[in-house]
Amino acid sequence: MTAAPPHTRNVALVAHVDHGKTTLVDALLRTTGVFRAHQDLVDRVMDSNDQERERGITILAKAASVVWGDTKINLVDTPGHADFGGEVERALALVDGVVLLVDAAEGPLPQTRYVLSKALAMRLPTVLVINKVDRQDARPEEVLSEVEELFLDLAHDADDIDFPIISAVAREARAIEGIGMPPEDADLTPLLQAIVDKIPAPEGDPDGPLQAIVTNLDASEYLGRLAVGRVVRGTMRKDSQIALLDEEVAEGAPAVARKPSALLGFEGISRIEVETRSVGDLFVLGGFPEVEIGDTFADPGTPEALPRLSVDEPVLRMTFGINTSPLAGLSGKFVTSRQLQERLDREVLGNVSIKVNETTTPDVIEVAGRGELQLAVLIESMRREGYEMQVSRPEVIVKEINGRRHEPLERGVIDVPSDHVGTVTQALAPRKGIVKDLAPGDTNRTIVTFEAPARGLVGFRGQLLTATRGTALLHTHHVGWVEWVGDLPHRMGGAMLADRKGPTTAHALDNLQLRGELFVGPGETVYEGMVIGEASRGGDMVVNAVREKQQTNIRTHSHDDAAKLAPPKVHTLETAIEWIADDELVEVTPDAIRIRKRILAEPDRRRQNKKSVTATA
Repeated sequence: MTAAPPHTRNVALVAHVDHGKTTLVDALLRTTGVFRAHQDLVDRVMDSNDQERERGITILAKAASVVWGDTKINLVDTPGHADFGGEVERALALVDGVVLLVDAAEGPLPQTRYVLSKALAMRLPTVLVINKVDRQDARPEEVLSEVEELFLDLAHDADDIDFPIISAVAREARAIEGIGMPPEDADLTPLLQAIVDKIPAPEGDPDGPLQAIVTNLDASEYLGRLAVGRVVRGTMRKDSQIALLDEEVAEGAPAVARKPSALLGFEGISRIEVETRSVGDLFVLGGFPEVEIGDTFADPGTPEALPRLSVDEPVLRMTFGINTSPLAGLSGKFVTSRQLQERLDREVLGNVSIKVNETTTPDVIEVAGRGELQLAVLIESMRREGYEMQVSRPEVIVKEINGRRHEPLERGVIDVPSDHVGTVTQALAPRKGIVKDLAPGDTNRTIVTFEAPARGLVGFRGQLLTATRGTALLHTHHVGWVEWVGDLPHRMGGAMLADRKGPTTAHALDNLQLRGELFVGPGETVYEGMVIGEASRGGDMVVNAVREKQQTNIRTHSHDDAAKLAPPKVHTLETAIEWIADDELVEVTPDAIRIRKRILAEPDRRRQNKKSVTATA
């Protein structure tokens, strides 16, 4: 093996706080001249997706490129959440090392562990950046000790724990080697030099037969499907024939070979047309509509496939169907099953963690993913694009092992104030969660490690944040399979259902709020079978929410009092999906999120319940 030209470095950015990570990227782009001082720059330029900015997480792995001296540094942004593990593994396949960004006050958090464990398993060297050392509550020495403990826990050999340490104030583009406060006139040279010194240049023979791995897919209005990946060996040329080695080739089918329609590289945050891509270079290739993630581009004369990427399998599934409510089509642009199917098929092209399957009903599609958050992000993206749909409660994917039914087992790490440890353990117990370890964290905080069936964690994140007043940090990932643990508790109250269509009235809601918690306010349009609240008792309650106050000539103080309504509970997409029962759906439109029964009419529901009871008997 011969080293590629030493002026290329491929680096993944790993952090638990995406705002800090993208601020560092912004500073690197400024420092290296990608953006001039007079040029407008959107903060957190790598978080280009609206939901990434709002949620403060990275969802899709993205790349940018900077040039420092005679070295080109490709920066690949990685998601930290395990629900997007497919993106993590593919991002790490592009790089030769990682920059681990840790907050000088908060230290390493649970999601840092997930990505770092993946990086160390691939034997990628690390550069540690302790950011925000200018904070009043910064404690860089203690944070360094915590990071060293994390490395000792995850490392495979002594080389893994040998890493340079950089202290930085990314917002001001200042850094210094070691632990300390960067001087006012400092820049990011120490970090850039550490990347060049610690991260190895890509290895491979630039003159050998071509081998390039596809790690991501994109689509262009003009070029069609685009393959994104890295050249492992040889040189990719725009004017030469390239063979595509997919799963069918592995099964004996002939390889497809043709000239690409486009070959692009990364420069700054843009893509530019190039003639060649050599060993270690990241590429974007057009002209192969058949390409899938994990495929290999090779020399047609000596086609050799690279090992396919392995990705965490989906553990949750839910159904997506066309919106059949009386309010369907009022706000969405895409409302047919064909449009829904096409959109989900496009999602699968670029997301290996999502699986789409047909069901016995043509208007309903089954979608499987890594977790609630990933599925909620997909639904929210579609909602913003103008799609209307109705989705079911997530259910786990079960597996038969030795003739017995097994369900996915998740391991979770919760960073929580010590006062709330009892709250966490009480919340885990009915969900069949088992606490495996309690360890001290930051001052007055505790790290709780637990294992629980994935089914038991549906809705747990929202409950945890409510119980701890938003102070808990939760990270979970799939660790294996456990024998079916039996029934798990769900919500306490039944559904409060509207019995007719119309606008709600304050008079009707004033009486109903005594019987449970309302989800709607006055003046909102409801329909028969729509859930308007949670009853205080179990069992469904059918109510009239549109009843108006009768006009009479009688005047009394009690009759003339204005209705005093408590604010309704407004469900987000995640809380609605967690709250619903098996016989309910979440109606999702661009301007509303509603909860409804699968069967809207009460007589039809009664008949269906009788059939179910008869069938059970």
